[in-house]
Amino acid sequence: MCIRDSYSAPAAYYFPSVARMQAVEILKGSSQIQYGPFTTGGAINLVSTQIPNTFKGNLQTSYGSFNTGQLHAKIGDSKANFGYSIEYLNFNSDGFKNLPDGSNTGFDKNDFVAKFRLNSSPDAILKQALTFKFQYSDEVSNETYLGLTQSDFDSNPFDRYASSQEDKMTNDHIQFMVTHKMEFSKQFRITTNAYYNGFSRNWYKLNDVVFNGDKVGIASVIDNPLDFPDYINIVNGTSNSDADALLVKANNRDYVSKGIQTKFDYHWAGDNVFHDLEIGLRYHYDEEDRFQWKDGYNIVDGVMNVTSNGAPGSDANRISSARAFAGSILYKLKYSNLTLTPGVRYENIVLSRDDFGTSDSNRTGVNLSSRENKVDIFIPGIGFNYKLSANTSIYGGIHKGFSPPGNEAGQKAEESINYELGSRFNLKGLRGELVAFYNDYSNLLGSDLAATGGTGSLDQFNAGEVAVKGIELLLNYDLLERNTKFSLPITFGYTFTDTEFLNDFGSDDSLWGEVNAGDELPYIAKHQFNTSISFEHSKFELNLNGRLNGCLLYTSDAADDRRGGVVWGGGGGGGGGG
Repeated sequence: MCIRDSYSAPAAYYFPSVARMQAVEILKGSSQIQYGPFTTGGAINLVSTQIPNTFKGNLQTSYGSFNTGQLHAKIGDSKANFGYSIEYLNFNSDGFKNLPDGSNTGFDKNDFVAKFRLNSSPDAILKQALTFKFQYSDEVSNETYLGLTQSDFDSNPFDRYASSQEDKMTNDHIQFMVTHKMEFSKQFRITTNAYYNGFSRNWYKLNDVVFNGDKVGIASVIDNPLDFPDYINIVNGTSNSDADALLVKANNRDYVSKGIQTKFDYHWAGDNVFHDLEIGLRYHYDEEDRFQWKDGYNIVDGVMNVTSNGAPGSDANRISSARAFAGSILYKLKYSNLTLTPGVRYENIVLSRDDFGTSDSNRTGVNLSSRENKVDIFIPGIGFNYKLSANTSIYGGIHKGFSPPGNEAGQKAEESINYELGSRFNLKGLRGELVAFYNDYSNLLGSDLAATGGTGSLDQFNAGEVAVKGIELLLNYDLLERNTKFSLPITFGYTFTDTEFLNDFGSDDSLWGEVNAGDELPYIAKHQFNTSISFEHSKFELNLNGRLNGCLLYTSDAADDRRGGVVWGGGGGGGGGG
């Protein structure tokens, strides 16, 4: 599956367990046109464990500090006309933070995957395979949104306040997928996928504090404890409180993503020429269902007690959905040392929202408010690669970046034109890559997230024109290249990213402050360094890794201005590179 394929809820909290993945593919430039709807910074394809060709079984366990443990078991086999793979993963920890009552602050996650394949005989004229995949996972995470005041963080950054003792994230995910492959010849095949993903999550967490009838959000209390001394005493449990002094929000959401897609792949060759044509079609539906409420608690002697139960749907009661048809054509031409890859993607999207109101828990529609936004767009791109020699090549490309807007009528999609030019080389064992990139946004999208100080509505908004440019360097060298028993590879990576707003921007409610032309994009480090060195043998290996990020702007105004509560769209990853 490719990550971020949701139209209505791009900030959905589900992400597959990387520990059970067999491979990770990074697709950039024109190659990502086959994947969408987000085509700005690239696509990540997580390849789950494949059905093995012969019988294989594997059991892997690990244990670490804070009672952190992982168990990963898998077994599979293939016969002439049948194959299977069964896999189980558990990952858990007691957590490293400290609650006054000693409660668990860790997590426990289970993940189960089963695959079954039926296939025709190898000598069949028309080769076919039908694969069924089932996946289920559940998770309990004793995690909180509540942070610490600056002084408390300075004294002990791993403490948690007593008022976060009820904070907990619970979720479960289920996936069904059926894949049918038909191979008409060595040159022509058709692959069709039907898929369903269901994800339910409820993050039960402290949201507001009430004192003498006045309600204040937890972010304001923690940011300004001197302005709210009575509130902070309730939060840290040093003062007993009245009923309903702590309002804990059941941030309950259900997500559904389903659809069917097919891809036609035809390739042929001539003298010094190779052609490959891939055509993809997809119909997709997804939705986010918010059905949320707040419960009231008091705190007495550091212990929270329920004092009122909120009505389900009384805090948020709406469904956001999207229906989309997408098509893509990608053509690859290889002639001598030159490879050209032009392509185009088409997206037709209808985004909608039905808000039932906070007083209609049964969703009768008596207070229904609906809105709709439509998008119809072509997304072209072209890339090239030219081999200067057996050890050196240059590559580059131009492609249109796109991210769908929200469901507010008239809201524009995120659009950009992205350029890259680079070289890959191998000079006497020193392998590397150097690339320059430039992303020219005609319209950038931002999302309102509670994680960065916003309201948590996840609503998107237009932020205008932005330029993102920079360079990326990657070097690899084996210090023991000629040794047949040991290797000592060393890797160095550096990314320079320069960002700039090209116009003035201000939000309607001043939540994000004012942005002026020339301001930098927030939350992006200008300098990023990565390095690693490994000592490897056929039976063991030792690894040492290091990472250094430069300073981050919290908002576009200044590094010490924390008014902003926004995570910006596709500009976050640079956009160039290989």
